[in-house]
Amino acid sequence: MNKTFDISDFVGVPSVESTLVSLTERVRARRKEMKLSQKRLAERSGVSYASLRRFESTGEISLVSLINIAAALGCMQDFEQLFREPKVTSIKDLKL
Repeated sequence: MNKTFDISDFVGVPSVESTLVSLTERVRARRKEMKLSQKRLAERSGVSYASLRRFESTGEISLVSLINIAAALGCMQDFEQLFREPKVTSIKDLKL
């Protein structure tokens, strides 16, 4: 039996895999909080039911579809935080 390990299992930095899992879990949780089925969210967002199901099971989705899902769930403002923080490459870059 082979077990696949993710780097985030050992160190406190997010990996692509852990980020996908976390994102899909949060979308699923928000959908359920709003008492929406996958079919209903697909209708509201304009994303196909098959794409929504694939996203919730594998994390695979186009950016446009993800943004449409976020809009349907009332989460568009969450995208405003992406890439806002400057990249820190040395201690001199930190603004304390």
